[in-house]
Amino acid sequence: MTVSSVERQGLFRHRSYVLFWTARGLSAFSMQMAAVATGWLVYQKTGSAYFLGFIGLAQFVPMVLLTLPVGHIADRADRRRIVIACQLVECCTLAFLVSGIVGGWLRLLHLFAAVVVLGSAQAFERPTMTSLLPNLVPLGMLQPAIALASSANQSAYIIGPALGGLLYALDIAVPFAVAASFMLAAALLISAIAVKSATRTREPATLRSVLSGLSFIWHRPVLLGAVSLDLFAVLLGGATALMPIFARDILGTGPWGLGVLRAAPAAGALSMSFIMTRIPLRRGVGAKLFLAVTGFGMATVVFAVSRNIVLSVVALFFVGVADNVSVVIRTSLVQLATPDKVRGRVNAVHSLFIGTSNQLGEFESGITAGLMGAVPAALLGGIATVAIALLWARLFPGLRRAQTLAGPFDGNSR
Repeated sequence: MTVSSVERQGLFRHRSYVLFWTARGLSAFSMQMAAVATGWLVYQKTGSAYFLGFIGLAQFVPMVLLTLPVGHIADRADRRRIVIACQLVECCTLAFLVSGIVGGWLRLLHLFAAVVVLGSAQAFERPTMTSLLPNLVPLGMLQPAIALASSANQSAYIIGPALGGLLYALDIAVPFAVAASFMLAAALLISAIAVKSATRTREPATLRSVLSGLSFIWHRPVLLGAVSLDLFAVLLGGATALMPIFARDILGTGPWGLGVLRAAPAAGALSMSFIMTRIPLRRGVGAKLFLAVTGFGMATVVFAVSRNIVLSVVALFFVGVADNVSVVIRTSLVQLATPDKVRGRVNAVHSLFIGTSNQLGEFESGITAGLMGAVPAALLGGIATVAIALLWARLFPGLRRAQTLAGPFDGNSR
């Protein structure tokens, strides 16, 4: 069943949502450009692949340390102001890098310090930004709104790295300067959003309060199953870190081939996000979630065994398609099941699960590939993802049987 034209137009008639969507896209573009430029600059300075791995570690550690406190703060303070503050910190950090490059005093220590600051700000910004969305549109339009918001991120993942590389070729400082400008624009857009003032909790910052987001998910098997399914599927099945090996050693292509491979999953996800904006999920969301994760694993298997770049690109495109379906269902379930008073804490835990699966998944893939080779590692990861989907379908029958995104979320739904 397609969304009516009135409903589609209604989504775009929400001024605050349009501002949110644009700001989220600019922020994602900024970080993607900065990530590519930082990687090139670190490698240029060190010539070491290990230091490239340390970039991810420098972003991951602050996220792990800050996630639970972030959620508590997001439920006590004005979320809009938190996002603005984070984006201004990111803007200033990127401007600091521009100053260091232009002035000729930037050292490796400065670069990694900036990465830590950016990672810390992102740890605050991402879950808080996600928590803003349900307050901007009617709950009945939340799933199309999430799908469309996902398209902003996927567009950034496709275009951002290419734009960052192109600007880097012009001058090292340019991508950082453009990224800083985008981040400042995002902060200005968020400041123009009108959000209904909500009564924020004034709970003391006790351990119980800080951990309440984790407790909320733990006691709702439908949510626990959805979030943990994605965690283990991406942790085991992610092949992103292995793409340079496949591009050069297996498919026999150059940097252009790597660029195409990296863009293919994002292109698939972007295509599916637009489809799901027009044709939202109505029934059988639990079964569709498991089907999507199974498809993710099977597409990864095809990519692992492919020796043709066209087939590899097609496989990665469907990896992105399946991943986007999973993301929209999981995010919608979390948002619809979570009361506003704990939404910041729940989204912080959700953000931690996502970050863990993406970043540690790349680490796991790299270690496995070093032990047994890239093809066996990717193949094993795809098979393991399918196995996880089958196992989780038995462990969480309430999730498997869920019909709608607003289904039952009681603690006994096993």
